[in-house]
Amino acid sequence: MNTAVARWCVLIPCLNEEAAIQSVVESVLALGAPVIVIDDGSDDRTPDIVAALPVTLLRHEERCGKGEALRHGFREALRQGYDAVLTMDGDGQHLASDIPRIVAAAAQYPGHIVIGARLLDREQQPKGRRRANAVADWGISWACGQPVADTQSGQRWYPRAALQLVDLPAENFVFEAAILIAASREKKLGVVSVPIASRYHGTFRPSHLKPVRDVTRITTYTIGRVLHYGHIVASHRRSRAAPLIVDDPAN
Repeated sequence: MNTAVARWCVLIPCLNEEAAIQSVVESVLALGAPVIVIDDGSDDRTPDIVAALPVTLLRHEERCGKGEALRHGFREALRQGYDAVLTMDGDGQHLASDIPRIVAAAAQYPGHIVIGARLLDREQQPKGRRRANAVADWGISWACGQPVADTQSGQRWYPRAALQLVDLPAENFVFEAAILIAASREKKLGVVSVPIASRYHGTFRPSHLKPVRDVTRITTYTIGRVLHYGHIVASHRRSRAAPLIVDDPAN
């Protein structure tokens, strides 16, 4: 794979992923990409499986949440001198085969976060999840002041400017929304979408996201950011008027 775009690595936060983590990590390693895995206090065989693979393994003795797992991984990536990270989940819903397109989009759009957006096979998504994602996209795009597709996707390319936001005071699933908003408003980064498939059927474990609790947290945080940055009407107009940037070599 061409890595001339930047010195980058793949970052995989995980919690109790013994069924899938080996195949996920090995599929990334087959691309020649370095891997950092953050085990967030798993009580199954996940850390033992990862420890036998040629990756950097960071472990939390207790569960700290996805936000802290990503924060730990960002700091380690910066410590190792990486210019960017590509995040993906450890349950198998994100495929290593999508990584080359995401990296290519990052090369074409420097100074952008690239999201593997679940725009293909959307009928796979449960209707409730699809509606919730649409509401999240609307609100977070408003807070960002630019359109963002699939704000809940965990497969993302973060350039160094985004990694430097590691100390944002946001936890759990709110952290990913916080990075998007702060990167857009404070670092002036754009957002590019690379279409990937929606994968909800199969042997995936139940999501760690708690719909009522976590959606409420994300919504509350997003509203606070809209008010914090001000120019509320102008931000909403920008989020609706600007074209969504979609990089899809297949079309």
